[in-house]
Amino acid sequence: MSSGRAPFLIWVALAPALTVIGLLVGVSLVYGVAQSLGAVPGGGEGRLSLDAYRSLLVGPTPAAREFWPALGFSLWVSGASTALSALGALLVAAALTARQRQPTGATLLVLNLNLAFPHLVWAVALSLLLAQSGLLARIAFALGLIDAPAQFPVLVRDRYGFGIIMHYVSKEIPFLVLIVLAILRTQGGQYDLVAENLGASPWQRLRYVTLPLVLPGLAAGAALVFAFVLGAYEVPALLGVRYPRMLAVLALEFFVNPDLNRRAEGMAISLLISVLTVMVVGLGRVRWSA
Repeated sequence: MSSGRAPFLIWVALAPALTVIGLLVGVSLVYGVAQSLGAVPGGGEGRLSLDAYRSLLVGPTPAAREFWPALGFSLWVSGASTALSALGALLVAAALTARQRQPTGATLLVLNLNLAFPHLVWAVALSLLLAQSGLLARIAFALGLIDAPAQFPVLVRDRYGFGIIMHYVSKEIPFLVLIVLAILRTQGGQYDLVAENLGASPWQRLRYVTLPLVLPGLAAGAALVFAFVLGAYEVPALLGVRYPRMLAVLALEFFVNPDLNRRAEGMAISLLISVLTVMVVGLGRVRWSA
């Protein structure tokens, strides 16, 4: 087989799967755009317009008053969760591979076990553990560390989203660690060994050897984490407060509103989430490929 035909045959082999995915994504995108422009079944005239976007982005409308705080809150939670997860994964992977030791089967089992828990189940567990009426608050009260469970720090359902961030960091670090470990396993330990023989400290080896080796894969994994967190609904709905809310929670509330005209605003928020995700991931790719 000639080398020139290999890419063509690969695309031919992928064509059935790409066709199905393209149809599903394309139809969903067209349907979403149409609804955001006002083509809501049973919603009145069906006239296409940008009223939903104007209501969200400009003007002193109730939708705009909720959208902009939700946008800032979503970017804060998504950015903080992604950055802390990537940093934690890098440090954990570096510690697990220190002095060229391969992670044990028990360590990999713990990492995979965390990934096996659905996000909703993990969020419920964190709520039962960290809430002011949760297990840790009751233990602290029993030990006399606090006078009442209500004095326990607010770690979930707080207005700054710390509970949501803790959830995603604890879930996404194992995911990113497995990516980093896979990259380091293919690279071998010769680079780190040479740097150590030249007198580099552990921090210098992490900064100048490990990080450049894993950065492309870690950046790709971090982009997946950011996109997932920005568009996720169940965890912010369970661990978040009424105000501010993340965009996905706000979008669903608008979409299921009995007023069918609000459905266009909910779909518009969903499309804006997609556009924002593509922009952030695209900027990240340009930054790291430069």
